[in-house]
Formats: sequence, C-alpha cells, structure tokens
Amino acid sequence: MLDAVNETEASPRVLKVVQLLPALNSGGVERGTVEFARELVRLGHQSVVISHGGRMVEQLEAEGSKHIAMPIHRKSLGSLWQVRPLRRLLETLQADVIHVRSRVPAWIAWLAWRKMDPASRPRLVSTFHGMYSVNAYSAIMAKAEHCIAISHCVKRYMVDNYQIPESKITLIPRGLDAEAFVRQDADSQWLEALFSEYPQLSGKPIILMPGRLSRWKGQEAFLQMMARLVSLRPDVHGVVVGDAEPGKQHYLEELLAMRESLGLTEAVTFVGHRSDIANFYRLAAVTCHLSNKEEPFGRTVPESLACGTPVVAYDRGGASESLNAGFRQGLVPADDVVAFAARVADLLEADNQISLPPEYYLDHQVASTLNVYEQLLGNSAH
Repeated sequence: MLDAVNETEASPRVLKVVQLLPALNSGGVERGTVEFARELVRLGHQSVVISHGGRMVEQLEAEGSKHIAMPIHRKSLGSLWQVRPLRRLLETLQADVIHVRSRVPAWIAWLAWRKMDPASRPRLVSTFHGMYSVNAYSAIMAKAEHCIAISHCVKRYMVDNYQIPESKITLIPRGLDAEAFVRQDADSQWLEALFSEYPQLSGKPIILMPGRLSRWKGQEAFLQMMARLVSLRPDVHGVVVGDAEPGKQHYLEELLAMRESLGLTEAVTFVGHRSDIANFYRLAAVTCHLSNKEEPFGRTVPESLACGTPVVAYDRGGASESLNAGFRQGLVPADDVVAFAARVADLLEADNQISLPPEYYLDHQVASTLNVYEQLLGNSAH
C-alpha cells in the first residue's frame, strides 16, 4: 500500500491528469470526477476528462478542466474501435497519469496504454467505485498499476475476488466538498421558492430520500417505511429527490402508483432531479438510506451528516461504514422497515450528536490521490 499523506500537503510538481469515465450526466462517480477535476485545477495541475459528454460538461469546463468527447460509454465490441484514436490522443496529451473510473473506458484505456512506450507513457490508476461482477470483463479494473478502493467493503471485495495484493490498493473514501456541504440553515430564498412550488412541505418535519430512482436504491422500501412512520407521526412529510435513468421512467410511474395504494399521496412528494441537494439536507429532519443491497459507499450518508442532518441506514456496506464513523445511532438491521420507521421517529425527538471524520472530505481525498500519483511517478519501473 502506498504511504498515507496529510491533506494539507500539495503535490510538488505540476501534473497533467486524464480521467476517463463513460459520461457526465449525474451520479456519484460523475460528481466525484468533476469535483476532483476542479480541485486539480485549483492546486495548479492540468485536468483533462474524456467521456461521451453530458449535462455536467459545462460545469467541468467552467471550472478550468478540458473535456474531450469520445464514445467510450457503450458496452459493446464496437467500443474497441476507440483504442487507436485514444492511443493517439494520449500520445498527444503527454499526460502524467491516466485515471480510469469505469470498466468500458478502462478496457479502451488499457489496450491503448499497453502499446505505448513504457519509458514515457503515463502511469495508470483505477478506482473501484463498486463491487463489480466477478468476471473477465470486470477484471480490467485490476490491471491498473495501482488501484484505489472507496471503502473498506470494496477493498475486501477486491482482495477476495480479484486477488489484488493489498500493497497495490490504497483506501481513499470519496470526499465531499466542505464548502458545499456545511452546517447552516437552508437558504431563505431557496425555501421561499421551494414552498411556493410545493406548499405541502411548509411547516412539516421533512423525511428525505435522495438518490436516482432505481429498484436497488430502495424507494419502494421508503414508501413502505413512510406508511408506518405516518401512523406514528402524522405530521411528517416524505420527499424523494432524484429522477429515473433514461428509458426507465416507467419505474417512476410504478412508485407513484405504490404511493397512491399506500395512501401516501398527501404525505410523500417526488421532486425529480435537483442540483440543490445540500439545501434539501439542511431542510430535512432525517435523511434515509435504504439500498436493498450492500452499497459500495453511499455518498448521501456523509453529505447529510456534514450538513448536520441525522441519517438512518441499513447496517451494511459503505453506508454502515460512514454511520459507524459519524453517527452510530442511525444504524438499523438490514431490510427491517419496521425498525427503520421506529428509529426515524426516535431521532425526530432526540438531541442528535454528529461528528464526521476528516477522511470523508474532499481535501483529504485529493491529497491522498495525488500521493498515489506521486509515488507511482517516483517509481521508474513501468
């Protein structure tokens, strides 16, 4: 394992870092990539992101990074036609580091990188953002020169399933922006606009469910939990923040039908995709995390805790790690909706003490990742 680093340290040289991921639409990996790119620029490094594009490209470029659009997102053999163009691009860019964050881009990047001159090619780093299916396709993430795990459970998965030596793995939790997620009241103008659009939220203890609409994220369990919670606390109101993925809008229709069948039409509001999630955390009385399988990290947990809002989550995966670190009272047995509702009700009356460790913040992630780069670059063996 590479040595740890203090987050106040800066990289001693200017680096050119190329990050690759499928697209820049929404999601934790995308947001994390854009935030890391911004911090690279702020520290004086050169930042390049290669993806198919998306709604976050404008922000990325406005914050000083260069975006290069390439069709590296499709899970098909046709994507291999991008290997040669990417190799030519990388030779032109003369980057110090290639950092891959997803499997299809990792395959394209590795096939391009391995035919480059070992004496001058960039160093190759991967981040395991998930517990990928165990097969030859996913094993590409282990072919990087060094691998980053975003949580202890992901690191264990990497060692157990891909036999990656621990010396080749560095644990770096996904860091949150301390300026974006800070303890303060929700913005008054924001509140006025929100209550104008959704007057049913005004004056209610808000129970927040953030995350894209997906069957494994737990929106169905949230509705079941809310049905029980409303019987205990009729004054609460549930808010679901997030939209369905392209082509899966039918899942939203299913959730709306379920809401009606449970008698929650007046008690739960779906607000769709939002870019103002920090204010929702600040508005909420409790944030809920109900993924129905072990989640690699669970970014909404530390984000909410950083804003001073308690979180209730199932005791498994990355969400469990974050709560054990910052708010153990929020843990409930996995898949126990009854216990979940009872814990939310309890926290509405409690004096909740929250303390999130520094390793969950972006400056620590950036410094630790730069340290990985520097130690690779200091090692002449390619």
